[in-house]
Amino acid sequence: MPDHIFYTMQKAGSPFLDKRLLEYAGEDWYPFHMPGHKRTPLEFPNPYSIDITEIEGFDNLHHARGILRDAQERAAALYGAQKSFFLVNGSTSGILAAISAAIPRGGVLLMSRNSHKAAYHAAYLRELETVYLLPSRTEFGISGSIQPAHVAQALEDLPQIGGVFITSPTYDGVLSDIQKIAGIAHAHNVPLIVDEAHGAHLAFSSEFPDSALQCGADVVVQSLHKTLPCLTQAALLHVNSNRICLDALRRFLGIYQTSSPSYLLMASIEQCIRYLKKEGREQMARFAQLLRQFYKKARTLRRLKVFEPSTCPPEACFAHDFSKILVSTGNSGLTGKDLYDALLNGFHLQMEMSSGHYTTALASLMDTPEGFLRLSAALEEIDKKSPAPSLAQSGRPLDAQAIYQIPKPGMSISKALECPSEALPLKGSIGHISQEYIYLYPPGIPLATPGEILTGSLLSIITQCQRQGLPIEGPADIANNRIRVVKG
Repeated sequence: MPDHIFYTMQKAGSPFLDKRLLEYAGEDWYPFHMPGHKRTPLEFPNPYSIDITEIEGFDNLHHARGILRDAQERAAALYGAQKSFFLVNGSTSGILAAISAAIPRGGVLLMSRNSHKAAYHAAYLRELETVYLLPSRTEFGISGSIQPAHVAQALEDLPQIGGVFITSPTYDGVLSDIQKIAGIAHAHNVPLIVDEAHGAHLAFSSEFPDSALQCGADVVVQSLHKTLPCLTQAALLHVNSNRICLDALRRFLGIYQTSSPSYLLMASIEQCIRYLKKEGREQMARFAQLLRQFYKKARTLRRLKVFEPSTCPPEACFAHDFSKILVSTGNSGLTGKDLYDALLNGFHLQMEMSSGHYTTALASLMDTPEGFLRLSAALEEIDKKSPAPSLAQSGRPLDAQAIYQIPKPGMSISKALECPSEALPLKGSIGHISQEYIYLYPPGIPLATPGEILTGSLLSIITQCQRQGLPIEGPADIANNRIRVVKG
């Protein structure tokens, strides 16, 4: 299709395109959020011209023998993996496939509690028993690292565990000691899967923590679109050992990924890999310099506070990806949502998310010096004008340590979801077994999962989150007034 026809379609398109996407793209909103390309295109053809299916000469993602096999081999060579698979259904499909291939049906999975909901879905689909690793607590009020000693203790106590699943870095950029955890897992002859969705960029600069691939994880799942110049949903699954059956991985990727994989997304992955090979280290060095300059300025803020790992002991935060900029409301009278709204409405800076007491800016190597200057100037102005906390305020906003509690198990996820259920008012559900997830999205970490007993303290936390404007999702009742519980 000629380029001018595509342009005409844009101009004469639907209200969804014209009134929202195109208007938004034409204004001065700055994206401190995913995707990592930051609306700055690499060289790329008209998408309609390359939107094809598995026609002659273009290989098949699920049986790659030609150009797609070669492209995946180039990705593996760049990242230093034994084998890499393109994912066109995001890291979600990779997490589902990796857990499904690693643990037999009905087996036991040791997983960090602060895992993405995809890991819980895998546990349901494979009827797995879940044992949780709780992250350390931090002074900043975010979930910290998973302790290697806790992994070792769990594997000693429960020899039936068939695999370990860790999220590193977290949505907040906190990493765990993957090298040590991998050594412990391998000593017990079980594989380590790492959700590195937010860390696809780590391998390209020594200024950042090491990637899980460098640290010995067996399977690593990365979302290229989160931190690199790639289209949304584009991701990679890397295999780094033979501890998980490759044929099983392929089989489950065929189940969890679409049978009509997008050549647009695969072309985007290939273009991103080419860009990283040619310019990745140079651009990451420039990016790290911009980040250092931003953090230096941020240290002069009076009331607001930007997280730096030096404020945490190593056991609480083993390492931190400083491209995840966490701005706490500190000793101001603001909540995280207040700060998020002030940056959005007052300065046209779109943050990634807000939590009870902080907001998150996701930066990438595609960010500009001007973007960082805008963020610094905005924070300085808000900092000067922000009120001090008043006695009339209802206490400090909730942080991760208050929100994420030790779960009270009642039955497995899969058993709970297969039981008869009934809908109860949320306030009347105390003591019942949940049949639904309750989580903040973002980041998608459960407050409760199916099979866990609903407690008074949990419902109090949910109420406080709602009062602070935090996005509670999961229950079928989108107003969050009722929840389905196991009947009887």
